[in-house]
Amino acid sequence: MASEPAGVEQPIRVGEGYEIDLRPRRLRRGRHVLKLERIPFEILLLLLEHRDEIVTRDEIVSRVWGKGVSLDTDNSIRGAIRKLRQALKDDAECPRFIQTITGQGYRFIVPVAPPEEENRAETPSPEASTVPTSEQNLVSKPNGWLQTGGLRSVGEQQDRTAAKLPAAENGQGQRNWLARRGLLLGAVPLLVLIAVTAYILARNRSAHAKAPKITSLAVLPLKNLSGDPAQEYFADGMTEEVIGRLSIIRGLRVISRTSAMQFKDTRLSATEIARKLGVDALVEGSVMREGNRIRVHAQLIRASTDEHFWSESYDRELGDALTLESEVAQSIAQKVEVTVTGEERARLVAAPPVSPEAYESYLQGMFAKGNSRAEVEKRIAWFDEAIRKDPTFAQAYLGLADAYGNLGTVFVGAPPSETRPKVINAARKALELDPDLADAHVLLANMYMRQWKWAEAEAEYKRALYLNPNDAAAHDRFSDWLLCHGRMEEALAWARRARDLDPLGTSGHTIAWTLLNAHRYDEAIREFRNVLAVRPDDRLPLWPLGWALICNQQAEGAIPVLEKAASVTDRSPGVISTLVWAYAHTGRRADALRLLGELKKRQQRGYVPAGAFVNAYLGLGDNDEAFVWFERAYEEQSNILIYIKVSPWFDPLRGDPRFQDLVRRVGLN
Repeated sequence: MASEPAGVEQPIRVGEGYEIDLRPRRLRRGRHVLKLERIPFEILLLLLEHRDEIVTRDEIVSRVWGKGVSLDTDNSIRGAIRKLRQALKDDAECPRFIQTITGQGYRFIVPVAPPEEENRAETPSPEASTVPTSEQNLVSKPNGWLQTGGLRSVGEQQDRTAAKLPAAENGQGQRNWLARRGLLLGAVPLLVLIAVTAYILARNRSAHAKAPKITSLAVLPLKNLSGDPAQEYFADGMTEEVIGRLSIIRGLRVISRTSAMQFKDTRLSATEIARKLGVDALVEGSVMREGNRIRVHAQLIRASTDEHFWSESYDRELGDALTLESEVAQSIAQKVEVTVTGEERARLVAAPPVSPEAYESYLQGMFAKGNSRAEVEKRIAWFDEAIRKDPTFAQAYLGLADAYGNLGTVFVGAPPSETRPKVINAARKALELDPDLADAHVLLANMYMRQWKWAEAEAEYKRALYLNPNDAAAHDRFSDWLLCHGRMEEALAWARRARDLDPLGTSGHTIAWTLLNAHRYDEAIREFRNVLAVRPDDRLPLWPLGWALICNQQAEGAIPVLEKAASVTDRSPGVISTLVWAYAHTGRRADALRLLGELKKRQQRGYVPAGAFVNAYLGLGDNDEAFVWFERAYEEQSNILIYIKVSPWFDPLRGDPRFQDLVRRVGLN
């Protein structure tokens, strides 16, 4: 706890119009008393005592809380500094009072003085032919009169000086001295004011010149400060929602959650992270949950200087989680000074209430781990529970639609007839409750594409891109739509835009996939390997890398890649069928037939996509049997048929009338 500086009754003047009373302890502007809590006030006194010096965080902790404290003092200090700046109407980016020294502490930079005393009768010192000692101290040593335990007013020092004067010294000499003193006292503050004003203006101009406009940012994973590792999903959910809110702003490039989450618990500096993501600023912060209360702290960091130029804390009920996320996003948008349209602002502000229990179940489903069928079905159960608890919660339906979409992928392999209607119904229900959910439009478009409703799919993708111009998944999937139509250069352009938004996520895979289907095998292989260098066990690039190697006459090299892909996908039928192709092309026909037999046995126990048999028989060179399975794939609207116009492994069939008819029926002739 700070000790009150001794001997001070007179208020301290700070800047223009602000005064600090030490008894009672308060900050005033004129007659108006400004609200300031104890901790910000103690920090203000410490900064005043060390004006123009850097006051470290350790010094603040020692002064305010005492040594050895175990509290989250960094957040408390930032919150106190923010409250000080609010009271003083200061700006962290272009400070007039409190300057942040990145990585060190804070510095008080405004001139400080006691207010002028009116009509004080003083007796001058005979030897004082220039400015009296008290004024010299005030001008040349601005901190000399403001030290812990030794704060003294100028008036006190003048009283002591006057006490030493002989009574006989008066008359004309005294009047002349007083006149000279009056001129000096008038001139010195004026000169100081001019110098300080020039300095502040120059520094502010310099700060503006050195602070480029922020046009891109990333929201780093919020830290879980709840003390319970099981609450990690809650912090991740808050991170995702803030990213989603900011992503709707067209004038701001916002990095996707997939890439941002790569820096969870990282030791990299803010500058290093920003360089890897290619952004101007970072948002970092923390979440603390205590029962149904949520406390979120967020701050903005300028990437080029590592400067923390905004911070704020929020305290809400769990049922107001969406409101809290909205407020955080609004504050960030305001601080980076990005242009927000009226429509975007309305969507930023929109935050319908949600049942706390439903929100809890929704987050459990969103961040449950694993991609096996059992794990996906567990997520579905969480979303069903959220919907039962709050049937008006649109995002719960969105999560349900996404989970059913995952269940129908080639890696999990549930029948399209089972999963697609559920995806469509859940996505439509989400949009009924909230028409602006871009992700729901993407999911609908994905399903329409697989049903060969090409125009409807295009419309849904474009709607999603309009609603969320930073949606990497929408860019990624629209790129795939263009690829299916053979519009390769356009597809590559959209895939590259997706990678700009998701530089460490799945978008690099889409660029490689497009290059593979464009028969640019060397480039595709290079891109797939670049993705795997970051995520070596990612199933998405592993499987098509095997295809690219086969197409590039490197089937031998494809085998270990595909065997690893089979391992990480629990022997997905799609991967096994490609491995059949690789074995057959390296003369290992017996191994290829063994894997074909494995697929047939699995079909007796459950669903195996028809496309897996198409690829297996093509790999074995049995085209007639492949066409039998093509017809079954057509009946079940197999995922592989959307690529029928471009896939290089279908090239040997393109002159066959049966194949040309199939392309026509899929709507891609």
